Amino acid sequence: MPTDSETKRNQVVVLGTGTSVGVPMIGCHCDVCTSNDPRNRRTRTGVAVQTPEGVFLIDTPPELRLQLIREKIDSVEAVLFTHGHADHIFGLDDLRIIGMRRGAPVPLYCEPEVEAHIRATFSYAFRPPRNPHPGAVPRLTFRSISLEPFCLLGVAVRPIRLWHGRLPVLGFRINDVAFCTDVSRIPEESWPLLEGLDVLIIDALRERPHPTHMSLAESLEVVERVRPRQTYFTHLSHSLDHETTNARLPDGVELAYDGLRIPC
Repeated sequence: MPTDSETKRNQVVVLGTGTSVGVPMIGCHCDVCTSNDPRNRRTRTGVAVQTPEGVFLIDTPPELRLQLIREKIDSVEAVLFTHGHADHIFGLDDLRIIGMRRGAPVPLYCEPEVEAHIRATFSYAFRPPRNPHPGAVPRLTFRSISLEPFCLLGVAVRPIRLWHGRLPVLGFRINDVAFCTDVSRIPEESWPLLEGLDVLIIDALRERPHPTHMSLAESLEVVERVRPRQTYFTHLSHSLDHETTNARLPDGVELAYDGLRIPC
């Protein structure tokens, strides 16, 4: 539970660190999926950014309701989206109660292609409901973004172009913390945006290469080039045990875990 002092400073709250199927994975009885270490229980990937002016999210994972309850986050002022894959948008309907309490739509910041995908996936939210009442559908409004920086709740936000296989996606630099999930390649023009970081949170799916995600070795190559003060790996599969993997990582590099809090 956040303390009074924590709510008065900017921090990134790691809501989830799991791959698209989560950890434990349905039907799997491997050592990680059956582990008693709570850091091996990974809901789908997303973060909340807490500021003195309120909270905004990056992505709405399928477990969003449980994540917000777990972290005692009662209200959300806005959402940024990295891309439109299911594990990053399927918690969107959980914003219904947020919009009701706000008495106003929740702003969704995303690229036009992601907006179109969300509108198609959640079409019921953007047409008059058959049974109208205050909580019938989530109250949402879109704010189109590009690669231009902007300010949200008093925080500097810089979108970063990344590639998720052949899909263009966004990372976000929040002050001097960068969140780069679902990435397999960083284009050359984006590297300067990762200079001078205090913290890098980056995709590191597993040991073996993957066509749309960075492997552990590939993410370590990014760390070597960027040299942030601290790095946390996220979007983790069940092949990476928290304790044993951390023991093999260099100083200043760790696996993230659900509930981790990072000053920004």
